[in-house]
Amino acid sequence: MASRNHHSFEITPEVLLKAYACGIFPMAESADDPGLYWIEPEDRGVLPLADFHVPRRLQRTVKGDRFEVRVDGDFDAVISGCAAPAPGRSKTWINGRIRKLYGDLFRLGHAHTVESWRDGQLVGGLYGVALGGVFFGESMFSTETDASKVALVHLVARLRAGGYRLLDTQFVTDHLSRFGTIEVPRADYRKRLEAALVETADFHALPARISGAEAMAWIGG
Repeated sequence: MASRNHHSFEITPEVLLKAYACGIFPMAESADDPGLYWIEPEDRGVLPLADFHVPRRLQRTVKGDRFEVRVDGDFDAVISGCAAPAPGRSKTWINGRIRKLYGDLFRLGHAHTVESWRDGQLVGGLYGVALGGVFFGESMFSTETDASKVALVHLVARLRAGGYRLLDTQFVTDHLSRFGTIEVPRADYRKRLEAALVETADFHALPARISGAEAMAWIGG
């Protein structure tokens, strides 16, 4: 369950960042619905950075550098990929207002992407919001096997290198639970959030492009 409130005022990037700092985030009913809702889950998905688990097969894929992994290269393409229909997902919560808001956050340096490219084509990736020592994961997509998983591994390596304390996944999915994502009650989440927000972290502590072996070294595999 999650509390959900329809907002009646204009959301700016500054309002959005304040909302994240309070533990809430916006979603839309569908891509065609112009409205936004504030969401605050009773149980929150959190991926403990110290206990991130990479399955052995995926470790080999990451180290094999099947994909060229880039950071903050093409935000618009990533959010379009996340909004596109996919197997098991015929509609999206990413509407035009979401695209504009997070695009503004990207230009302000608060939203980031990790992208998987192959043969010059974007084939998977993720985006999220960085604030203090917290990274709020928003959405991910993949058009090739393991492309989004490799991006997630590179994200965690970057967060660990940059001194982040909390990776918020919003919800727990089967996909994320394989990596060690846990569900924490709202009160527990708020304590973790408050402690991590006061930290100073650097999303660009690592170079924009690193090898899979370098990423795994930061994770400990």
